Amino acid sequence: MLPVGASDAQTTAPKPSLNQLVTEAKQLSNQITSLGQQYDGLQIELQRAQSEQRYADAAVKRDNAAMAGDQQAVSQLAAGTYMTGGLDPTLNMLASGSPEQFLDQASIVQELNTESGLRLSSLDNAQQAAERAQLAAKQQIAQVAALKKQMSTKLGQANQKMTVLDSSAMSQALTIFQQTGSYPDYTLPTVSNVETIALRYALEKVGDPYVWAAAGPNEFDCSGLVVWAYAQEGISLPHYTGDLWNIGEHVSENDLQPGDLVFFYADISHVGIYIGNGLMVDAPQTGEDVKVQPINQDPYVGAVRI
Repeated sequence: MLPVGASDAQTTAPKPSLNQLVTEAKQLSNQITSLGQQYDGLQIELQRAQSEQRYADAAVKRDNAAMAGDQQAVSQLAAGTYMTGGLDPTLNMLASGSPEQFLDQASIVQELNTESGLRLSSLDNAQQAAERAQLAAKQQIAQVAALKKQMSTKLGQANQKMTVLDSSAMSQALTIFQQTGSYPDYTLPTVSNVETIALRYALEKVGDPYVWAAAGPNEFDCSGLVVWAYAQEGISLPHYTGDLWNIGEHVSENDLQPGDLVFFYADISHVGIYIGNGLMVDAPQTGEDVKVQPINQDPYVGAVRI
């Protein structure tokens, strides 16, 4: 016979250690960051789809108007053919008192028939164009709806994970994880170019909070910080690490220069701006501020020079 309370003790899960909580907090934070970049990517796709939808809607209106114009022209030509005697030529000649009058009338009918054929062909083309435009518009509407649904799903997933991180135990673990120590003072590059100017702008934002999917001017996610820094020079970059990875020239870690974009994790879900001496400035993750930290803080995958 089991002692009183033994069964309760066996069914109660042991509390995770602080190290386990720290590990879980880091994983959750990384997952939230990854979801944020996926959301940013979907936002770009949504903007493109909405733009294509506007073009498709305009094409529907234009092609419908062209079709209506051709329909009216065909109707007028049909009426004109009837009024000028669109009958069998032999009957027309018998009914006419003058061969010359018949020939004049027949010539007019022939011209109208030719023009009617051209108008009918134009009308057929306009109808086909209108149908294609309507189909394209419907496809874009469906694409927009699907993207909005995906974005809503990503947002819901991120909110669930952020709720867990907001719990008292996770909050404590995340605070401990963020105590990364102090790093040597960095030296700003003396050379002045597009990359180093963007770097200086980003460094001005050290201490501003990380906020999911934000791109400034006072809150940032990782790609948002890069986008904002370059925007200060009038350069527009996509707010998504996946697109930033495909812009510019890829450089090796040994050839890193100040201002290069450095990327992390297999899914390229994090980006920072290289300072030099193995340091970068970035908007790390939920609960942290824009900061300077080593590039070996996270799994490094490569760099891009804009």
